[in-house]
Amino acid sequence: MTRIETLSLTDGRKLRMTVAEPENAVRGGLVVLHEARGITTGVRSLVKSLAEEGWLVVAPHLYEADLVRGDEVHDQVSRLSGDAVLEDTDVAFVWLGQQGVSPDRMGVVGFDLGGTVAMVVAASRTVGAAVTVQGPGILEPLSDGLPALVDVAGELSCPWLGIYSDDDSEAVEKLRDAVIAGESASDVVRFDKTSDEAWQRALNWFDAHLR
Repeated sequence: MTRIETLSLTDGRKLRMTVAEPENAVRGGLVVLHEARGITTGVRSLVKSLAEEGWLVVAPHLYEADLVRGDEVHDQVSRLSGDAVLEDTDVAFVWLGQQGVSPDRMGVVGFDLGGTVAMVVAASRTVGAAVTVQGPGILEPLSDGLPALVDVAGELSCPWLGIYSDDDSEAVEKLRDAVIAGESASDVVRFDKTSDEAWQRALNWFDAHLR
């Protein structure tokens, strides 16, 4: 089961987080970053599934509203700032630490918008590993407050895996070239569509690097 916790931030904001705990021993902690629409049913299902794999999982709500629709999606994304999303993820990592998870066993995974933020986090913070699934904004920033992913690819400070479809192969290949030039272990894989193989690849990445 998932639950929601609310924490107070230093700037006066309240951060809501969806949390799920494994039934047995905790392997480590994962911060899940949601898609552009917010905390959808799919995000909650993912949080639960990762907890079933043994991870203590926390998904910060990057928007004030849990779920947005239509034109609101673009407006919410365009207003995101790098400082704000990093603060939100920092709070999530601190929360994991308070639950006894060491930094080398903390990871971050994001989908869509969250995939973009996950790579920004991996280039700005020291965590155990990161996975980006279909993160847009590769060549052009999603908002004025977020960098293009190719611009931070060389700054990755932890093992990072990028999972993309074949729809935008040129941009993805440029991202691959950029991460290869960096010093951290990294990989970019492409699939015809989201698949069980992609999901297993993400799980294996955390298994290999969060120990």
